[in-house]
Amino acid sequence: MPIVKTKKAIANLEPGQVMEVQATDKGSTADIKAWAESTGHQYLGTVEEGEVLKHYLRKASDHEANEETKYEEVIDLRELRQKVDGGEAIIILDVRENAEYAFNHIPGSINIPLGELEDRMDELKNDKEINVICRTGSRSDLASRKLSEKGFNNVKNVVPGMIQWDGPTEQSAK
Repeated sequence: MPIVKTKKAIANLEPGQVMEVQATDKGSTADIKAWAESTGHQYLGTVEEGEVLKHYLRKASDHEANEETKYEEVIDLRELRQKVDGGEAIIILDVRENAEYAFNHIPGSINIPLGELEDRMDELKNDKEINVICRTGSRSDLASRKLSEKGFNNVKNVVPGMIQWDGPTEQSAK
């Protein structure tokens, strides 16, 4: 939800102005960072005050802003579930934060948080289909684009993400 509200609110700002986005969802930090990176707006940081996360964004000028791009190769949850249930040899890359992953993830998935992906790409093999998942499809969209730019050639963004996954899950003791 913070992303939807942020998109609407930032449209009313002048370039260079800073806005504060408040959220209670720990995953919102990565979502806001990914959205800002994909649109050209500047993520300034997050301040935690009790349970509330205060994210700060600077609106980009017209020449700084990007058209929000979407990764074209997508797979929906139904298709991913068929591959998982069928035992297909695929990689499921979960780019959510460690805490999100620990509470609920697809068995056999690999967790590399979006913020660590650039430094940990060598942990992934390029010989299998890589299905990238996050909570809603936003971070996984950015991760899919980054992987493709680095030469991974069979990458799919899973939409809408773990928020609607109804297949098997497990927890880890992280």
